[in-house]
Amino acid sequence: MTADRIATALARIEAAIARIETARKSVGGADAKAGGGSSRVVELVNVHEKLREQVAESLRELDDLLAKLED
Repeated sequence: MTADRIATALARIEAAIARIETARKSVGGADAKAGGGSSRVVELVNVHEKLREQVAESLRELDDLLAKLED
């Protein structure tokens, strides 16, 4: 995989994370306006954060592998 393709893939992942974060904030704001916390929203936020951590870890692993291949 070339550096350009890797950079493009990372940019797409970061854009997707930004869209998810925007949607999460939107749902959180709408929920607060409705006057109460929803356990489902809290559950989704927790799942989102866990997935985000997993993606970040996978990206770190990919970076390590790419660094090893370049050496």
